[in-house]
Amino acid sequence: MRRTLFLLSALTALFLAAPLLVVVPMSFSTDAALTFPPPGLTLDNYRSFFADPNWTGPLVNSFLVGIATTLLTLAIGTPAAFALVRRRFPGKAAFNFLIMLPMIVPTIVMALGYYAYFGQLRIVQTYLGVVLAHTCLSLPIALLILTAALKGFDRSIEQAAMSLGASPLRTFRLITWPVLRPSFLIAGLFAFVHSFDETVISLFISGRDRATLPRQMFTSFKIEADPTISAASSILFLMVLTGLAVVTAVRLTRRVAGRSA
Repeated sequence: MRRTLFLLSALTALFLAAPLLVVVPMSFSTDAALTFPPPGLTLDNYRSFFADPNWTGPLVNSFLVGIATTLLTLAIGTPAAFALVRRRFPGKAAFNFLIMLPMIVPTIVMALGYYAYFGQLRIVQTYLGVVLAHTCLSLPIALLILTAALKGFDRSIEQAAMSLGASPLRTFRLITWPVLRPSFLIAGLFAFVHSFDETVISLFISGRDRATLPRQMFTSFKIEADPTISAASSILFLMVLTGLAVVTAVRLTRRVAGRSA
């Protein structure tokens, strides 16, 4: 039975990783078309990527939007998580449902709504519009992580600190924040990765001057099968993989620290 489950797990993992096993080698191909397996290996596609402002510009935009989305998501998600876990107020269930709504509604529907609403506010094709839209999509993920961490947090250590004269702000800075810091880091990384990888919203909200890397990849592939897109795909995959690796490392470090304590 164990061997069967292991074999099924291995086949599932191989199936999920199959596109990556094609895209990454193809990014080093010497062929001018998108072919697999590559007839030869070269770094020309990566040189073309980093030498072309049509690619480096969207890459920089993705970083800027991702960082801004992460900061705004944490700025909104942190007090929202504390309110949902530690406070009682009228309409709490409805508030929680509205925040989680972007995870339920199809992304294309959300994109159309953002386009119509942001168009009235005149923030379509601006960094602000893209960041706000990405924040709305990243907030539910971050909120789930933060609320789960707060529910498992032992509040008795906070109460002990405040009973010794510490103010709420000092208690948060010296007690709550150090304990929950890994959860904040994981929430922020998920928000950044989600923003960096988001395509549908960017197609509707970002313009040519504010294009993100996924949008540029879609546009490039629609116009012509430029082999540079394979290098862009590999870079995008590397960024997502790096974020997930950091999240995994933080979780493992936290688990080891918990066992040693």
